[in-house]
Amino acid sequence: MWCRTSGLLWRRGRLALGTPANEARLDISWPQFCHHKFQQWGSDWMPPLPVASVSGVRPCPLKRKPTYCLQTSSGPVPLPIIGNLLNLGNRPHESLAELAKTYGPIMTLKLGYVTTIVISSAPMAKEVLQKQDLSFCNRFVPDAIRATNHNQLSMAWMPVSTTWRVLRKICNSHLFTTQKLDSNTHLRHHKVQELLAKVEESRQAGDAVYIGREAFRTSLNLLSNTIFSVDLVDPISETVLEFQELVRCIIEEIERPNLVDYFPVLRKIDPQGIRRRLTIYFGKMIGIFDRMIKQRLQLRKMQGSIATSDVLDTLLNISEDNSNEIERNHMEHLLLDLFVAGTDTTSSTLEWAMAELLHNPEKLLKARVELLQTIGKDKQVKESDITRLPFLQAVVKETFRLHPVVPFLIPHRVEEDTDIDGLTVPKNAQVLVNAWAIGRDPNIWENPNSFVPERFLELDMDVKGQNFELIPFGAGRRICPGLPLATRMVHLMLASLIHSCDWKLEDGMTPENMNMEDRFGITLQKAQPLKAIPIRV
Repeated sequence: MWCRTSGLLWRRGRLALGTPANEARLDISWPQFCHHKFQQWGSDWMPPLPVASVSGVRPCPLKRKPTYCLQTSSGPVPLPIIGNLLNLGNRPHESLAELAKTYGPIMTLKLGYVTTIVISSAPMAKEVLQKQDLSFCNRFVPDAIRATNHNQLSMAWMPVSTTWRVLRKICNSHLFTTQKLDSNTHLRHHKVQELLAKVEESRQAGDAVYIGREAFRTSLNLLSNTIFSVDLVDPISETVLEFQELVRCIIEEIERPNLVDYFPVLRKIDPQGIRRRLTIYFGKMIGIFDRMIKQRLQLRKMQGSIATSDVLDTLLNISEDNSNEIERNHMEHLLLDLFVAGTDTTSSTLEWAMAELLHNPEKLLKARVELLQTIGKDKQVKESDITRLPFLQAVVKETFRLHPVVPFLIPHRVEEDTDIDGLTVPKNAQVLVNAWAIGRDPNIWENPNSFVPERFLELDMDVKGQNFELIPFGAGRRICPGLPLATRMVHLMLASLIHSCDWKLEDGMTPENMNMEDRFGITLQKAQPLKAIPIRV
Protein backbone atom coordinates (compact mmCIF):
# COMPACT_ATOMS: atom_id res chain seq x y z
CA MET A 1 0.00 0.00 0.00
CA TRP A 2 0.95 3.55 -0.37
CA CYS A 3 1.20 5.43 2.88
CA ARG A 4 2.75 6.19 6.55
CA THR A 5 1.23 4.02 8.63
CA SER A 6 -0.23 2.41 5.57
CA GLY A 7 2.30 -0.20 4.57
CA LEU A 8 4.05 0.99 1.45
CA LEU A 9 4.75 -1.53 -1.28
CA TRP A 10 8.30 -0.61 -2.19
CA ARG A 11 11.65 -0.66 -0.44
CA ARG A 12 14.49 0.79 -2.45
CA GLY A 13 12.48 -0.18 -5.51
CA ARG A 14 12.97 -3.87 -4.69
CA LEU A 15 10.74 -6.72 -3.69
CA ALA A 16 11.64 -8.66 -0.56
CA LEU A 17 10.19 -12.15 -0.41
CA GLY A 18 10.36 -14.38 2.65
CA THR A 19 8.95 -17.52 4.16
CA PRO A 20 7.87 -17.91 7.78
CA ALA A 21 10.12 -20.94 8.12
CA ASN A 22 13.51 -19.52 7.29
CA GLU A 23 12.92 -15.75 6.92
CA ALA A 24 14.88 -15.96 3.64
CA ARG A 25 14.34 -13.05 1.30
CA LEU A 26 14.73 -12.72 -2.44
CA ASP A 27 15.78 -9.23 -3.47
CA ILE A 28 14.33 -8.49 -6.90
CA SER A 29 12.40 -5.64 -8.46
CA TRP A 30 8.69 -5.84 -9.15
CA PRO A 31 9.19 -6.04 -12.94
CA GLN A 32 11.72 -8.86 -12.51
CA PHE A 33 9.40 -10.65 -10.09
CA CYS A 34 6.37 -10.35 -12.32
CA HIS A 35 8.31 -11.47 -15.40
CA HIS A 36 9.72 -14.44 -13.48
CA LYS A 37 6.32 -15.49 -12.11
CA PHE A 38 4.60 -14.90 -15.45
CA GLN A 39 6.94 -17.47 -17.03
CA GLN A 40 6.76 -19.79 -14.01
CA TRP A 41 2.98 -19.85 -13.80
CA GLY A 42 2.53 -20.43 -17.52
CA SER A 43 -0.73 -20.69 -19.38
CA ASP A 44 -2.31 -23.07 -16.85
CA TRP A 45 -2.68 -20.14 -14.41
CA MET A 46 -4.11 -17.70 -16.95
CA PRO A 47 -7.83 -17.06 -16.74
CA PRO A 48 -9.61 -17.92 -20.03
CA LEU A 49 -10.37 -14.28 -20.71
CA PRO A 50 -9.28 -11.89 -23.44
CA VAL A 51 -6.66 -9.40 -22.27
CA ALA A 52 -7.75 -6.34 -24.15
CA SER A 53 -11.06 -4.61 -23.63
CA VAL A 54 -13.24 -3.96 -26.62
CA SER A 55 -15.38 -0.86 -27.08
CA GLY A 56 -15.07 0.05 -23.42
CA VAL A 57 -16.60 -3.26 -22.31
CA ARG A 58 -14.61 -6.15 -20.80
CA PRO A 59 -15.46 -9.47 -19.18
CA CYS A 60 -15.34 -9.42 -15.37
CA PRO A 61 -12.59 -11.77 -14.10
CA LEU A 62 -13.35 -14.85 -12.02
CA LYS A 63 -17.03 -14.95 -13.03
CA ARG A 64 -18.44 -18.29 -14.21
CA LYS A 65 -21.32 -16.70 -16.06
CA PRO A 66 -20.64 -14.36 -19.01
CA THR A 67 -21.10 -11.19 -16.94
CA TYR A 68 -19.84 -7.86 -18.32
CA CYS A 69 -19.00 -4.55 -16.66
CA LEU A 70 -18.43 -1.09 -18.07
CA GLN A 71 -14.94 0.36 -18.24
CA THR A 72 -15.19 3.05 -15.56
CA SER A 73 -12.24 5.17 -16.63
CA SER A 74 -9.27 4.85 -18.94
CA GLY A 75 -6.01 3.17 -18.04
CA PRO A 76 -3.36 0.84 -19.43
CA VAL A 77 -4.59 -2.61 -20.47
CA PRO A 78 -3.99 -5.12 -17.66
CA LEU A 79 -2.22 -8.45 -18.19
CA PRO A 80 -3.74 -11.70 -16.95
CA ILE A 81 -3.18 -12.39 -13.25
CA ILE A 82 -0.67 -9.61 -12.55
CA GLY A 83 -2.74 -6.81 -14.05
CA ASN A 84 -0.81 -3.54 -14.31
CA LEU A 85 1.95 -4.36 -11.83
CA LEU A 86 4.56 -4.08 -14.59
CA ASN A 87 3.44 -0.49 -15.18
CA LEU A 88 4.52 0.60 -11.70
CA GLY A 89 8.29 0.33 -12.08
CA ASN A 90 10.66 1.05 -9.21
CA ARG A 91 9.18 4.52 -8.58
CA PRO A 92 5.42 4.09 -8.86
CA HIS A 93 4.68 7.72 -7.97
CA GLU A 94 6.66 8.82 -11.04
CA SER A 95 5.39 6.00 -13.27
CA LEU A 96 1.76 6.77 -12.46
CA ALA A 97 2.31 10.50 -12.92
CA GLU A 98 3.65 9.74 -16.40
CA LEU A 99 0.73 7.43 -17.20
CA ALA A 100 -1.69 10.16 -16.10
CA LYS A 101 -0.41 12.31 -18.97
CA THR A 102 -1.89 9.70 -21.32
CA TYR A 103 -4.94 8.46 -19.43
CA GLY A 104 -5.98 11.59 -17.54
CA PRO A 105 -6.41 12.68 -13.90
CA ILE A 106 -8.68 9.70 -13.11
CA MET A 107 -7.06 6.44 -14.11
CA THR A 108 -8.00 2.80 -13.54
CA LEU A 109 -5.39 0.13 -12.83
CA LYS A 110 -5.64 -3.53 -11.98
CA LEU A 111 -2.94 -4.35 -9.43
CA GLY A 112 -3.12 -8.11 -9.28
CA TYR A 113 -6.82 -8.60 -8.51
CA VAL A 114 -7.29 -5.22 -6.86
CA THR A 115 -9.05 -2.47 -8.81
CA THR A 116 -7.24 0.80 -8.14
CA ILE A 117 -8.27 4.33 -9.09
CA VAL A 118 -5.44 6.88 -9.27
CA ILE A 119 -6.22 10.59 -8.85
CA SER A 120 -3.57 12.90 -10.30
CA SER A 121 -4.95 16.46 -10.32
CA ALA A 122 -5.91 19.02 -7.70
CA PRO A 123 -9.56 19.39 -8.91
CA MET A 124 -10.10 15.62 -8.81
CA ALA A 125 -8.41 15.40 -5.40
CA LYS A 126 -10.84 18.05 -4.13
CA GLU A 127 -13.74 16.03 -5.54
CA VAL A 128 -12.60 12.88 -3.71
CA LEU A 129 -11.35 14.36 -0.44
CA GLN A 130 -13.82 17.21 0.08
CA LYS A 131 -16.89 17.30 -2.16
CA GLN A 132 -17.57 13.55 -1.91
CA ASP A 133 -15.62 12.98 1.27
CA LEU A 134 -18.33 10.78 2.80
CA SER A 135 -18.19 8.30 -0.09
CA PHE A 136 -14.39 8.05 -0.10
CA CYS A 137 -13.56 8.44 3.59
CA ASN A 138 -12.98 4.80 4.54
CA ARG A 139 -9.63 3.06 4.21
CA PHE A 140 -8.29 0.39 1.92
CA VAL A 141 -6.45 -1.68 4.53
CA PRO A 142 -3.14 -3.40 3.65
CA ASP A 143 -2.78 -6.85 5.15
CA ALA A 144 0.15 -5.82 7.37
CA ILE A 145 -2.10 -3.39 9.25
CA ARG A 146 -4.41 -6.24 10.27
CA ALA A 147 -1.79 -7.43 12.80
CA THR A 148 -3.19 -7.33 16.37
CA ASN A 149 -6.46 -5.99 14.85
CA HIS A 150 -4.74 -2.63 14.37
CA ASN A 151 -7.08 -1.83 11.49
CA GLN A 152 -10.06 -2.06 13.88
CA LEU A 153 -8.49 -0.22 16.83
CA SER A 154 -6.44 2.48 15.09
CA MET A 155 -8.09 5.81 14.38
CA ALA A 156 -6.02 6.08 11.19
CA TRP A 157 -7.43 2.85 9.76
CA MET A 158 -10.82 2.10 11.33
CA PRO A 159 -13.96 2.95 9.34
CA VAL A 160 -15.72 6.21 10.08
CA SER A 161 -17.94 5.39 13.05
CA THR A 162 -18.98 6.68 16.46
CA THR A 163 -15.71 5.40 17.95
CA TRP A 164 -13.72 7.07 15.18
CA ARG A 165 -15.52 10.39 15.76
CA VAL A 166 -14.80 10.25 19.50
CA LEU A 167 -11.09 9.54 18.92
CA ARG A 168 -10.89 12.25 16.28
CA LYS A 169 -12.54 14.74 18.64
CA ILE A 170 -10.01 13.88 21.34
CA CYS A 171 -7.15 14.60 18.93
CA ASN A 172 -8.61 17.85 17.63
CA SER A 173 -9.95 19.20 20.93
CA HIS A 174 -7.42 17.94 23.47
CA LEU A 175 -4.15 16.58 22.08
CA PHE A 176 -3.13 18.87 19.23
CA THR A 177 -4.70 22.22 20.09
CA THR A 178 -2.54 25.33 20.06
CA GLN A 179 -2.96 25.71 23.82
CA LYS A 180 -1.91 22.11 24.51
CA LEU A 181 1.14 22.25 22.23
CA ASP A 182 2.18 25.62 23.67
CA SER A 183 2.08 24.16 27.18
CA ASN A 184 4.80 21.59 26.45
CA THR A 185 6.93 23.51 23.97
CA HIS A 186 9.80 23.63 26.50
CA LEU A 187 10.16 19.86 26.20
CA ARG A 188 10.72 20.07 22.46
CA HIS A 189 13.14 22.97 22.83
CA HIS A 190 15.23 20.89 25.23
CA LYS A 191 15.39 17.95 22.81
CA VAL A 192 16.45 20.19 19.93
CA GLN A 193 19.26 21.57 22.09
CA GLU A 194 20.48 18.01 22.57
CA LEU A 195 20.49 17.60 18.79
CA LEU A 196 22.55 20.77 18.44
CA ALA A 197 24.99 19.47 21.07
CA LYS A 198 25.49 16.38 18.89
CA VAL A 199 26.05 18.61 15.86
CA GLU A 200 28.59 20.69 17.80
CA GLU A 201 30.54 17.53 18.70
CA SER A 202 30.70 16.64 15.02
CA ARG A 203 31.77 20.19 14.11
CA GLN A 204 34.63 20.15 16.57
CA ALA A 205 35.77 16.76 15.30
CA GLY A 206 35.34 17.76 11.67
CA ASP A 207 32.95 14.86 11.12
CA ALA A 208 29.96 14.71 8.83
CA VAL A 209 26.47 14.37 10.28
CA TYR A 210 23.97 11.84 8.94
CA ILE A 211 21.06 14.28 8.81
CA GLY A 212 18.30 11.69 8.44
CA ARG A 213 19.59 9.45 11.22
CA GLU A 214 19.96 12.28 13.72
CA ALA A 215 16.60 13.69 12.69
CA PHE A 216 14.99 10.28 13.29
CA ARG A 217 16.41 10.04 16.81
CA THR A 218 15.45 13.60 17.63
CA SER A 219 11.94 13.14 16.21
CA LEU A 220 11.49 10.05 18.36
CA ASN A 221 12.55 11.97 21.46
CA LEU A 222 10.44 15.00 20.55
CA LEU A 223 7.43 12.71 20.31
CA SER A 224 8.24 10.74 23.45
CA ASN A 225 8.61 13.93 25.47
CA THR A 226 5.40 15.38 24.08
CA ILE A 227 3.54 12.13 24.77
CA PHE A 228 5.24 10.72 27.89
CA SER A 229 7.54 13.52 29.18
CA VAL A 230 10.47 11.07 28.99
CA ASP A 231 13.25 10.10 26.61
CA LEU A 232 12.87 6.82 24.78
CA VAL A 233 16.13 7.24 22.88
CA ASP A 234 19.31 8.96 23.99
CA PRO A 235 20.40 11.10 21.02
CA ILE A 236 23.90 11.64 22.43
CA SER A 237 24.90 7.96 22.75
CA GLU A 238 25.13 5.35 20.02
CA THR A 239 23.14 2.83 22.08
CA VAL A 240 20.22 1.44 20.13
CA LEU A 241 17.40 0.95 22.60
CA GLU A 242 14.59 -1.52 22.21
CA PHE A 243 12.00 1.12 21.49
CA GLN A 244 13.94 2.72 18.65
CA GLU A 245 14.68 -0.68 17.15
CA LEU A 246 11.03 -1.68 17.34
CA VAL A 247 10.00 1.47 15.47
CA ARG A 248 12.57 0.72 12.77
CA CYS A 249 11.48 -2.93 12.51
CA ILE A 250 7.84 -1.92 12.16
CA ILE A 251 8.69 0.59 9.44
CA GLU A 252 10.75 -1.98 7.53
CA GLU A 253 7.98 -4.58 7.66
CA ILE A 254 5.22 -2.17 6.66
CA GLU A 255 7.15 -0.98 3.62
CA ARG A 256 7.85 -4.46 2.25
CA PRO A 257 5.82 -5.25 -0.90
CA ASN A 258 3.23 -7.77 0.18
CA LEU A 259 1.76 -10.27 -2.27
CA VAL A 260 -1.40 -10.49 -0.16
CA ASP A 261 -2.26 -6.88 -0.96
CA TYR A 262 -2.47 -7.78 -4.67
CA PHE A 263 -3.80 -11.31 -4.32
CA PRO A 264 -6.18 -11.37 -1.30
CA VAL A 265 -6.70 -15.12 -1.67
CA LEU A 266 -3.27 -15.51 0.01
CA ARG A 267 -4.35 -13.67 3.16
CA LYS A 268 -4.93 -16.76 5.30
CA ILE A 269 -1.45 -18.18 4.71
CA ASP A 270 0.50 -14.88 4.97
CA PRO A 271 3.19 -16.30 2.62
CA GLN A 272 5.87 -13.73 3.45
CA GLY A 273 5.19 -13.71 7.17
CA ILE A 274 4.82 -9.93 7.28
CA ARG A 275 1.65 -9.92 9.35
CA ARG A 276 3.09 -12.55 11.69
CA ARG A 277 6.24 -10.50 12.38
CA LEU A 278 4.25 -7.30 12.81
CA THR A 279 2.02 -9.05 15.33
CA ILE A 280 5.17 -9.61 17.40
CA TYR A 281 6.47 -6.05 16.97
CA PHE A 282 3.10 -4.40 17.60
CA GLY A 283 2.68 -6.57 20.68
CA LYS A 284 6.04 -5.48 22.08
CA MET A 285 5.29 -1.80 21.44
CA ILE A 286 1.87 -2.07 23.04
CA GLY A 287 3.51 -3.86 25.98
CA ILE A 288 5.83 -0.87 26.47
CA PHE A 289 2.87 1.51 26.34
CA ASP A 290 0.96 -0.65 28.80
CA ARG A 291 3.85 -0.52 31.30
CA MET A 292 4.14 3.26 30.96
CA ILE A 293 0.40 3.71 31.44
CA LYS A 294 0.46 1.56 34.58
CA GLN A 295 3.44 3.50 35.95
CA ARG A 296 1.67 6.81 35.30
CA LEU A 297 -1.52 5.57 36.97
CA GLN A 298 0.46 4.56 40.07
CA LEU A 299 2.22 7.92 40.09
CA ARG A 300 -1.08 9.78 39.87
CA LYS A 301 -2.31 7.96 42.99
CA MET A 302 0.63 9.18 45.06
CA GLN A 303 -0.04 12.14 47.30
CA GLY A 304 1.64 15.30 46.09
CA SER A 305 2.22 13.99 42.56
CA ILE A 306 2.56 16.73 39.96
CA ALA A 307 0.38 16.50 36.86
CA THR A 308 2.08 16.93 33.51
CA SER A 309 0.68 18.48 30.38
CA ASP A 310 1.72 15.61 28.13
CA VAL A 311 -0.48 13.52 25.86
CA LEU A 312 -0.65 10.54 28.22
CA ASP A 313 -1.97 12.59 31.13
CA THR A 314 -4.55 14.15 28.84
CA LEU A 315 -5.74 10.74 27.65
CA LEU A 316 -5.92 9.41 31.22
CA ASN A 317 -7.88 12.48 32.35
CA ILE A 318 -10.40 11.90 29.57
CA SER A 319 -10.63 8.21 30.41
CA GLU A 320 -11.19 8.89 34.12
CA ASP A 321 -13.81 11.55 33.45
CA ASN A 322 -15.68 9.29 31.03
CA SER A 323 -14.55 5.68 30.72
CA ASN A 324 -16.80 5.18 27.70
CA GLU A 325 -15.03 7.89 25.72
CA ILE A 326 -11.71 6.11 25.18
CA GLU A 327 -10.76 2.54 26.04
CA ARG A 328 -7.26 1.32 26.92
CA ASN A 329 -6.77 -0.59 23.66
CA HIS A 330 -7.75 2.45 21.56
CA MET A 331 -5.35 4.55 23.60
CA GLU A 332 -2.46 2.14 23.00
CA HIS A 333 -3.09 1.87 19.25
CA LEU A 334 -3.35 5.67 19.00
CA LEU A 335 0.09 5.93 20.62
CA LEU A 336 1.40 3.31 18.19
CA ASP A 337 0.20 5.40 15.24
CA LEU A 338 1.73 8.58 16.64
CA PHE A 339 5.17 7.06 17.04
CA VAL A 340 5.37 5.04 13.83
CA ALA A 341 3.85 7.76 11.64
CA GLY A 342 5.48 10.72 13.36
CA THR A 343 9.13 9.69 13.46
CA ASP A 344 9.80 8.57 9.89
CA THR A 345 7.73 11.29 8.22
CA THR A 346 9.30 14.13 10.20
CA SER A 347 12.88 12.92 9.79
CA SER A 348 12.40 12.30 6.07
CA THR A 349 10.99 15.79 5.50
CA LEU A 350 13.86 17.38 7.43
CA GLU A 351 16.45 15.43 5.43
CA TRP A 352 14.88 16.51 2.14
CA ALA A 353 14.73 20.15 3.25
CA MET A 354 18.43 20.14 4.19
CA ALA A 355 19.29 18.32 0.96
CA GLU A 356 17.47 20.89 -1.18
CA LEU A 357 19.15 23.77 0.67
CA LEU A 358 22.60 22.24 0.18
CA HIS A 359 21.73 21.51 -3.45
CA ASN A 360 20.76 25.19 -3.81
CA PRO A 361 23.31 27.04 -1.62
CA GLU A 362 21.88 30.46 -2.44
CA LYS A 363 18.61 29.39 -0.76
CA LEU A 364 20.52 28.13 2.28
CA LEU A 365 22.27 31.49 2.58
CA LYS A 366 18.96 33.33 2.26
CA ALA A 367 17.37 31.22 5.00
CA ARG A 368 20.36 31.67 7.30
CA VAL A 369 20.42 35.45 6.79
CA GLU A 370 16.71 35.62 7.66
CA LEU A 371 17.33 33.69 10.88
CA LEU A 372 20.29 35.81 11.94
CA GLN A 373 18.51 39.08 11.20
CA THR A 374 15.29 38.04 12.93
CA ILE A 375 16.60 36.14 15.95
CA GLY A 376 20.23 37.13 16.33
CA LYS A 377 23.37 35.02 16.40
CA ASP A 378 23.55 33.82 20.00
CA LYS A 379 19.88 33.23 20.78
CA GLN A 380 18.01 29.93 20.69
CA VAL A 381 15.34 29.46 18.03
CA LYS A 382 11.91 29.01 19.60
CA GLU A 383 8.66 27.73 18.16
CA SER A 384 7.15 31.17 18.67
CA ASP A 385 9.76 32.61 16.27
CA ILE A 386 8.54 30.60 13.28
CA THR A 387 5.74 33.02 12.38
CA ARG A 388 8.41 35.72 11.92
CA LEU A 389 10.36 33.60 9.43
CA PRO A 390 8.41 33.68 6.14
CA PHE A 391 11.25 32.36 3.98
CA LEU A 392 11.85 29.41 6.31
CA GLN A 393 8.13 28.60 6.10
CA ALA A 394 8.36 28.84 2.32
CA VAL A 395 11.30 26.39 2.35
CA VAL A 396 9.23 23.85 4.26
CA LYS A 397 6.23 24.26 1.94
CA GLU A 398 8.44 23.86 -1.12
CA THR A 399 9.91 20.71 0.42
CA PHE A 400 6.41 19.34 0.99
CA ARG A 401 5.53 20.16 -2.63
CA LEU A 402 8.53 18.40 -4.18
CA HIS A 403 8.83 15.60 -1.64
CA PRO A 404 5.42 14.90 -0.07
CA VAL A 405 5.81 12.81 3.06
CA VAL A 406 3.58 10.04 1.70
CA PRO A 407 3.34 10.35 -2.09
CA PHE A 408 -0.02 8.55 -2.42
CA LEU A 409 -1.41 9.59 0.97
CA ILE A 410 -3.20 6.83 2.92
CA PRO A 411 -5.28 4.71 0.51
CA HIS A 412 -9.03 5.22 0.47
CA ARG A 413 -11.81 2.77 -0.39
CA VAL A 414 -15.29 3.37 -1.75
CA GLU A 415 -18.17 1.54 -0.05
CA GLU A 416 -20.42 1.56 -3.12
CA ASP A 417 -20.35 2.54 -6.77
CA THR A 418 -19.70 6.29 -6.84
CA ASP A 419 -19.83 8.76 -9.73
CA ILE A 420 -17.03 11.27 -10.10
CA ASP A 421 -16.66 13.63 -13.05
CA GLY A 422 -19.04 11.50 -15.10
CA LEU A 423 -17.20 8.25 -14.38
CA THR A 424 -18.06 5.44 -12.00
CA VAL A 425 -15.66 4.32 -9.29
CA PRO A 426 -16.63 0.69 -8.56
CA LYS A 427 -17.50 -0.56 -5.09
CA ASN A 428 -14.53 -1.60 -2.92
CA ALA A 429 -11.99 -0.04 -5.28
CA GLN A 430 -8.78 1.29 -3.81
CA VAL A 431 -8.36 5.03 -4.39
CA LEU A 432 -4.90 6.61 -4.43
CA VAL A 433 -4.29 10.36 -4.58
CA ASN A 434 -0.92 11.01 -6.19
CA ALA A 435 0.16 14.03 -4.14
CA TRP A 436 3.61 13.80 -5.74
CA ALA A 437 2.14 14.27 -9.22
CA ILE A 438 -0.07 17.15 -8.07
CA GLY A 439 2.93 18.89 -6.51
CA ARG A 440 4.74 18.79 -9.86
CA ASP A 441 1.81 19.52 -12.14
CA PRO A 442 2.98 22.08 -14.75
CA ASN A 443 -0.62 23.31 -15.05
CA ILE A 444 -0.33 24.56 -11.46
CA TRP A 445 3.34 25.28 -10.86
CA GLU A 446 5.85 27.27 -12.86
CA ASN A 447 9.15 25.36 -13.14
CA PRO A 448 7.56 22.48 -11.23
CA ASN A 449 10.73 20.42 -10.81
CA SER A 450 12.84 23.29 -9.46
CA PHE A 451 13.29 24.18 -5.79
CA VAL A 452 11.90 27.73 -5.63
CA PRO A 453 10.69 28.59 -2.09
CA GLU A 454 10.07 32.18 -3.17
CA ARG A 455 6.90 31.07 -4.97
CA PHE A 456 5.20 30.66 -1.58
CA LEU A 457 6.05 34.20 -0.51
CA GLU A 458 3.51 35.35 -3.08
CA LEU A 459 0.96 32.54 -2.65
CA ASP A 460 -1.60 32.47 0.15
CA MET A 461 -1.38 28.71 0.53
CA ASP A 462 -0.82 26.29 3.41
CA VAL A 463 -0.75 22.53 4.02
CA LYS A 464 -3.90 22.32 6.16
CA GLY A 465 -6.03 20.63 3.52
CA GLN A 466 -7.83 23.61 1.98
CA ASN A 467 -5.44 24.13 -0.93
CA PHE A 468 -5.55 20.93 -2.95
CA GLU A 469 -2.48 21.90 -4.91
CA LEU A 470 -0.50 21.14 -1.73
CA ILE A 471 -1.85 18.28 0.40
CA PRO A 472 1.08 16.41 2.00
CA PHE A 473 -1.08 15.62 5.05
CA GLY A 474 -4.22 14.78 3.09
CA ALA A 475 -7.52 16.66 3.35
CA GLY A 476 -11.09 16.25 4.45
CA ARG A 477 -12.23 14.35 7.52
CA ARG A 478 -9.27 11.91 7.28
CA ILE A 479 -6.57 14.59 7.20
CA CYS A 480 -3.63 13.75 9.47
CA PRO A 481 -4.64 14.83 13.01
CA GLY A 482 -1.01 15.26 14.05
CA LEU A 483 -0.40 17.99 11.46
CA PRO A 484 -0.03 20.81 14.05
CA LEU A 485 2.66 18.91 15.97
CA ALA A 486 4.44 17.68 12.83
CA THR A 487 4.79 21.15 11.33
CA ARG A 488 6.10 22.54 14.62
CA MET A 489 8.72 19.81 14.82
CA VAL A 490 9.93 20.24 11.24
CA HIS A 491 10.16 24.03 11.42
CA LEU A 492 11.91 24.03 14.80
CA MET A 493 14.51 21.41 13.87
CA LEU A 494 15.24 22.90 10.45
CA ALA A 495 15.53 26.47 11.78
CA SER A 496 17.80 25.32 14.62
CA LEU A 497 20.14 23.40 12.30
CA ILE A 498 20.47 26.33 9.90
CA HIS A 499 20.82 28.91 12.67
CA SER A 500 23.40 27.06 14.77
CA CYS A 501 26.07 26.81 12.08
CA ASP A 502 26.76 26.83 8.39
CA TRP A 503 26.87 23.58 6.44
CA LYS A 504 28.96 22.14 3.64
CA LEU A 505 29.08 18.90 1.72
CA GLU A 506 31.81 16.32 2.21
CA ASP A 507 35.05 16.71 0.26
CA GLY A 508 34.62 15.79 -3.36
CA MET A 509 30.90 16.50 -3.32
CA THR A 510 29.45 19.59 -4.95
CA PRO A 511 25.85 20.85 -5.07
CA GLU A 512 25.75 20.01 -8.77
CA ASN A 513 26.66 16.33 -8.38
CA MET A 514 24.47 15.59 -5.35
CA ASN A 515 22.29 12.52 -5.73
CA MET A 516 18.75 13.88 -5.38
CA GLU A 517 16.92 10.69 -6.35
CA ASP A 518 14.26 9.36 -4.02
CA ARG A 519 13.50 5.86 -2.76
CA PHE A 520 9.89 4.74 -2.60
CA GLY A 521 9.15 3.34 0.85
CA ILE A 522 6.99 4.01 3.85
CA THR A 523 7.91 7.63 3.19
CA LEU A 524 9.59 9.19 0.18
CA GLN A 525 13.20 9.10 1.37
CA LYS A 526 16.48 10.03 -0.24
CA ALA A 527 17.98 7.12 -2.15
CA GLN A 528 21.39 8.19 -0.84
CA PRO A 529 21.34 9.36 2.81
CA LEU A 530 22.44 12.96 3.28
CA LYS A 531 25.76 13.60 5.03
CA ALA A 532 26.84 17.18 5.71
CA ILE A 533 29.62 18.83 7.70
CA PRO A 534 28.70 21.61 10.16
CA ILE A 535 31.08 24.59 10.18
CA ARG A 536 31.27 27.67 12.39
CA VAL A 537 31.18 31.03 10.65
